[in-house]
Amino acid sequence: MTNAGKLLYAKRSALMLGVALIVAGCEEGKGPKFDFLKKRPSAEASSSADAGAAVTAGERDVEAPEVFSANEDALWDGRPSLGGVWVAYPGIKDPERVIIRNESNGKFVIGALFRRERDNPGPKLQMSSDAAGELGMLAGQPVKVSVVALRKEAIVVEPDVPLPAPGDAIDATLPPATDIEASTLDPVEAASAAIDRAADPAPAAAAPAPAPKPAAPKPQQTSSLSKPFIQIGIFSVKSNADNTATSLRGVGVLPIVKEQTSQGKKFYRVLVGPAGTSGERATLLKKVKGLGFNDAYFVTN
Repeated sequence: MTNAGKLLYAKRSALMLGVALIVAGCEEGKGPKFDFLKKRPSAEASSSADAGAAVTAGERDVEAPEVFSANEDALWDGRPSLGGVWVAYPGIKDPERVIIRNESNGKFVIGALFRRERDNPGPKLQMSSDAAGELGMLAGQPVKVSVVALRKEAIVVEPDVPLPAPGDAIDATLPPATDIEASTLDPVEAASAAIDRAADPAPAAAAPAPAPKPAAPKPQQTSSLSKPFIQIGIFSVKSNADNTATSLRGVGVLPIVKEQTSQGKKFYRVLVGPAGTSGERATLLKKVKGLGFNDAYFVTN
């Protein structure tokens, strides 16, 4: 018997079986039913831990006058200086990052604060040539400036939705489930549909998409030092920072140029490192100071 003949024979047998069931049900005074009941289960109350918790979105610079603050005359002697934007002041123990403002024209710049080595007559604040250029200062003319230390502060984003008070229940109960009415299916149609489904070939399963290849981990340099980097200088002009980095590469020192923003002003830091040991760091510092960067100092990052 061919496949078509077998299929026709199966459908005819199912039809005869359905008629027999209908007759038997009518004799008992019952209608044949095939009930397919589906009931949606009710969801239990749930709560989300740490919902709406505050998150840290980054860092920003804030003024720290308790660390250092000066508001007095400053002077640029007219000579070009290395190290980018900086100001020197007597009695400074450790280098600091500061914001320098020209009180007469409102211009400001981010730079470094160092200890002044020589106590020459005149204003205590000594400006570098780059700092004087950014602030609009003329050689040999004292200008009143404000110098304030900067510190990093974490930016915390508060949640939009208020958190529930401790002990308050979170109402996450879904609406009550509704029963789906039982449906009556004719036995002959059910048997015929089952045979049709069995005769149809099953659809081929779609091939799973290839999993993306994990990105290769970036090599990380480690150091046991708290300040493994050496800061060469802070520059307000990118080309000056790039030129300094180029001169360092020429003598075998690999620099890093980091672009940063503070108080709406961009500046560029030139760093070298990280050094793995204190001996390596001391050798590197001696080398960069030998190139004329006498104000280079150790930094964390």
